[in-house]
Amino acid sequence: MSPLPTLSAAEIPSERLLLRRALHDADREGLIELSTDPEVRAYLGGPRPRDEVEQQLDAVLTGDATTRPGNYVVADNATNRVIGTLMLARRSIDRPGHVTEDGEELELGYVLRRSEWGAGLAFEAATAALRAAADELADQPVVLVTQTANERSLKLAARLGFRPIGTFEEFDAEQTLCSAALSMFRL
Repeated sequence: MSPLPTLSAAEIPSERLLLRRALHDADREGLIELSTDPEVRAYLGGPRPRDEVEQQLDAVLTGDATTRPGNYVVADNATNRVIGTLMLARRSIDRPGHVTEDGEELELGYVLRRSEWGAGLAFEAATAALRAAADELADQPVVLVTQTANERSLKLAARLGFRPIGTFEEFDAEQTLCSAALSMFRL
């Protein structure tokens, strides 16, 4: 069985943002901040140790970071400064939370630096990625999974057009599974 396609675009521009697959050395501190900030990681298992994040980034930056389709750095359009990350990739069939029998649906995930919260940037980044995917890929369900306790993320999911369809336990917390048809993002 061949792997299901994911979004192939190397860059996706929007009004204020550039989603890019390529990692740059200048992204390092912003990406470390994302992984070590207790508030940013509150619903993602907590902050990770800085030395662990640095080692992982060193490995990625010395490798070919553009070989991971569906994973993007979210950067400010004007400054190219990292403000977050976005993933629109296949959800592993081995994990809970699917809407199709075969699994491996497209899954949307995002995280922004705390200093960028509340400005509509997660909505803008997610919309840009979903529109690019809708133009490139066949219609299919897209899932978004977030901890049920993460009210801000659930509100953003609803604003994007995702509807909750169930809950399940993962990572020692209740998760809400939301879904939307990719075609609804086609312009």
